[in-house]
Amino acid sequence: MGYLPNIWKLFVIRFFYNLIPAYVIERLFWEDRGMTIQMVVYTEIIFAFTIVLFEVPSGIMADKWGRKHMLVLSALLGCCEFLILVFATEFWHFALVVFLAAIGHSASSGAEDALLYDSLLAEGKEKHFEKIIGRLNALDTISIIIAALCGSFLASHFGYELNYWISLGAMVVSLGVTFLLAEPVWNSIEDDEESLPFKTYITSSVRFFKSNPGLCLVLLSGMVTGAAINFIDEFWQIYLERLNIPVIYFGLFSAAVFFLRLPGNVLAYKLKNVFSYRALLLGITAALTAGFIYMSVIKDFSGLAAVIVICLAAGIIEPLAAGYLHHQIDSSMRATMGSFQSLGENFLLTFTGLGFGYYSSQLDIFGGFGFIAVLCGMFFVYFLFASKKLVE
Repeated sequence: MGYLPNIWKLFVIRFFYNLIPAYVIERLFWEDRGMTIQMVVYTEIIFAFTIVLFEVPSGIMADKWGRKHMLVLSALLGCCEFLILVFATEFWHFALVVFLAAIGHSASSGAEDALLYDSLLAEGKEKHFEKIIGRLNALDTISIIIAALCGSFLASHFGYELNYWISLGAMVVSLGVTFLLAEPVWNSIEDDEESLPFKTYITSSVRFFKSNPGLCLVLLSGMVTGAAINFIDEFWQIYLERLNIPVIYFGLFSAAVFFLRLPGNVLAYKLKNVFSYRALLLGITAALTAGFIYMSVIKDFSGLAAVIVICLAAGIIEPLAAGYLHHQIDSSMRATMGSFQSLGENFLLTFTGLGFGYYSSQLDIFGGFGFIAVLCGMFFVYFLFASKKLVE
């Protein structure tokens, strides 16, 4: 049998890992436990800072000590996260939850794909890697939709807390299957003297970005739009509640928001053959600016149309920015460059969160979205002039 059973175990792990109905009513549950929008933003900042601190070290630990160990740690922390949330009543409870969630996210980031690839490589089937990853992502979609639809139904009939107990149960199943994974054997350099010093990766990356200002602009556009769409992902529940939309429709809306980004992801490679990168990025930024302005000013059901526009546009940016980066870098620096991109986005998310939290506390959620609109508008103007000779 070899390592091929790992693939089926990963399918089961991913299905239950995403079968989390609690996410549909997460922010409403937090508000019910006394969390204000500003407090939630503080937890987002804690999450971002923790990701920045642990993302690269966790990748090193996965390579040195084994990918299975990091996946087990991620699933275990996921169980702790929901167990704490069931009984959480104070800010520090929620802060602890997002801290553990960030460590768990960092622990699994990269480790899962590495274990999958090494499992296929050990059987001489590494050419099927992309196909398996595609099917795993499709399974993610199915489990997320099931969780969203069931979560909204259960919350409307049985209250918020039941969803958290179900989510805890799903994480326990995921943890149990993770223990059954087999650690593939791969060739690694154990002598630190034979590997490049850590400082070399940093200095080489900095020199590369300095010599490619156009690339920096494209990546910055991805960071700005990524940070902006994050506030849709995190606060759409409160937005819908302010519009007096019943919670039973939350699952349907959650599923719709997820699906709206799929066309952009799928068609991005075709769009770049029709339009220039500059035109696409300007169009995306303009769409986000207009959408957030509408959401902040027009406080009725028509704001949902603005959310649709934002999600459709945001779906294009991730493959565009990632492709623009990877087409220009050497394979030996691919992971390091990706880490720098993640680092920049999390720093930007942190500072954006401070402004969003302040204006939400003053003008409710609509003021927070107004702040995001101003941020996107300012970047649109900057990119319009700065990219003229740098981005084609």
